[in-house]
Amino acid sequence: MRREEADGVLIFGHFGKPLLVFPAQEGSRYEWEERGMVAAVADLIDAGRVKLYCVDSWDSGIWHDEWLPLEERARRHGEYENWLLQHVAPLIHADCGGYQDIATAGVSFGAFHAANLTLRHAEVFPFALCMSGIYDVAGIGWGDRGDAVYFNNPADYVSNLHGEHLAWLIQRAFLVLVVGRGAWEDSTGSLEQTRRFGALLAGKGIPHELDVWGDDSPHDWPAWRAQISHHLGRYA
Repeated sequence: MRREEADGVLIFGHFGKPLLVFPAQEGSRYEWEERGMVAAVADLIDAGRVKLYCVDSWDSGIWHDEWLPLEERARRHGEYENWLLQHVAPLIHADCGGYQDIATAGVSFGAFHAANLTLRHAEVFPFALCMSGIYDVAGIGWGDRGDAVYFNNPADYVSNLHGEHLAWLIQRAFLVLVVGRGAWEDSTGSLEQTRRFGALLAGKGIPHELDVWGDDSPHDWPAWRAQISHHLGRYA
């Protein structure tokens, strides 16, 4: 398996559909390799069906910097998004030999990044595979909420999508929301938020799949390894 590191992006694979990978909360680009997620889809990588592009989260200085009010966290997220759009996406396109749609995937808070990026920039990232996610960031910080929070909080802006933009998004985007009913899925809020977010997408007609696993699927890496192995092969 090809493994290469370039400009802050860890790459696995020689050919196939590009997948931008987000780690869990405050995780690094090495996390999916260290936690067995890359090995879980090694057959797809070796077969040339998918290429993984793993990035750092920046969460420690943004959404999970407890010294910052929520609105400032959202503003700083804009810098992270710009890095993804202006640095990471062009790097992926160059590595793939030209423009291609880029899928996203993430676990835990990484699922928020995957979903938010697809919903905000489906022209580049039209597909998101989200495992045990949080889709309402309003409860993670303190302080007043302004436009920066609103436009980076899927629970807010999806509620008000309408008109031509919603019609375009319905044609362009697809999200897979996966969550278990095992340990910590309830206490982290992932189970409730995933179900609620699935209902929100359904109400807007945005194409998605809601897949709720059983009591033996916790908010933890063994479940995510099984889930990425099950779902990625269906879309790669």
